[in-house]
Amino acid sequence: MKGPLFYAKILLFGEYGIIKDSKGLAIPYNYYQGALKITNENSESAKKSNDNLLKLYTYLSELNSDLVSFDLDSFKEDVSKGLYFDSSIPQGYGVGSSGALVASIYDKYALNKITVLENLTRDKLLQLKLVFSLMESFFHGKSSGLDPLNSYLSLPILIKSRTNVEATGIPYQKDGKAAVFLLDSKIIGETEPMVNIFMNKMKNEGFRKMFSEEFALHTNSCIDNFLQGDVKSLFSNVKNLSKVVLENFKPMIPSDFHKLWKHGIDSNDYYLKLCGSGGGGYILGFAKDYEKVKHQLSDYKLELVYRF
Repeated sequence: MKGPLFYAKILLFGEYGIIKDSKGLAIPYNYYQGALKITNENSESAKKSNDNLLKLYTYLSELNSDLVSFDLDSFKEDVSKGLYFDSSIPQGYGVGSSGALVASIYDKYALNKITVLENLTRDKLLQLKLVFSLMESFFHGKSSGLDPLNSYLSLPILIKSRTNVEATGIPYQKDGKAAVFLLDSKIIGETEPMVNIFMNKMKNEGFRKMFSEEFALHTNSCIDNFLQGDVKSLFSNVKNLSKVVLENFKPMIPSDFHKLWKHGIDSNDYYLKLCGSGGGGYILGFAKDYEKVKHQLSDYKLELVYRF
């Protein structure tokens, strides 16, 4: 058995904001993917994945929800045969490794599932997001459900609020100088501790004020600019967002990258932002001249995401 492929995702804008009901924009990232497999392979990674799927089976079998039900007998039987998630998506990197896994389990074992071929009304998208939030909570303690939704649909997703989600189109890539890229921190990040830091910070009135008046505002502007193809305004707002994150989300930025982050803002050559919850993994970058930045950051591993 080999299941269909599910892709990684990149949350271009909206990290932490989507937990607190501001906008988000996520796009599929087809460079990495994963699929469910049953083989006789006894590699360490396959065994570890199989053990994880057994725990996920237990978690799903104990769920008491009217939202979704699963063919648990088939799931358990497949796990006993050596089911694992064969994935190239790096874990702890903010590109949706658990999201792709959750999407694949839903696709294979959910009963009365919503399929990607249906007319995906807002209600259906919201129901999918809630189901995925429930499932992915197994991995992160708290999940928006966005990563699995993006992976399942393999479409750009615009989050307008917690109860307003829609599939969207993004401007076609152009062979321009500007680009969105990933910078590899070479540190594995963990979502749950970072989210806990954020939730504790939100208890502080000053942080809450900054979050709504600056962070959410710049994030929403970036999303509007990106979808409208307004590159000039986009870079202005990404710079503002990068500054706010450096000043207020330092624990989420690996300390070795604070200087590099600031250099981008000061030089205006590139701007860095969190990719997912931070704490390691990938850092997302925006460059006006990608070739120039590639040369500047030649000591780091960069991956091109989108050109414009």
